[in-house]
Amino acid sequence: MTPAKRVLDLAVCLLLLVPVLPVMAVIALLILILDGGPVFYLSERMKAADAGFTLVKFRTMTVDPRRGGVTGGDKADQITRTGRWLRAVRLDELPQIWNVLRGDLSLVGPRPPLRRYVEAAPELYREVLACRPGITGLATLRFHRHEARLLAGCASAAETDSVYRRRCVPRKARLDLIYRDNRTVCLDVLILVQTFWAVLPLHRLKST
Repeated sequence: MTPAKRVLDLAVCLLLLVPVLPVMAVIALLILILDGGPVFYLSERMKAADAGFTLVKFRTMTVDPRRGGVTGGDKADQITRTGRWLRAVRLDELPQIWNVLRGDLSLVGPRPPLRRYVEAAPELYREVLACRPGITGLATLRFHRHEARLLAGCASAAETDSVYRRRCVPRKARLDLIYRDNRTVCLDVLILVQTFWAVLPLHRLKST
């Protein structure tokens, strides 16, 4: 990560902390009241081909220690009441500001993968994770909705895993490598602006 990119990450996170902390407090309270604890979901993700970290998100699914892998149609009935709207506007990602401040994540980059997928395709992820993973990125903007549609049609965990490996991983990797080869602070700013616009409620109403 370049010094300029790190400065951008820290500056944006620190600017967001004041308005975001009250929002996070309200979300945490809603989860506790409507769904019970725990408030946060902790998951191991990879920030390099050989280095993991603990990703922090708001919990959006029922508690099941056996659950693993990506979320597909087979897990639709496990999403909580608050989880549905948190996912719809990506507010479940807000606690990852902590990961950015720690240096585990950047604001912009490839989404951090689960260890199982890195171990299955180490050469591919060695290239993808040459960039610090991010909360949002080119693949998130261009492929997230299509990925959600692909996985929503899966009826079992095995089918979800298969579809993700065959149809999602290669396409996301291509976009992540395009970002890697063209990354600049200006591109990061553009992706951040497009991400904020994509999740604005007014924009979502106009696009429906």
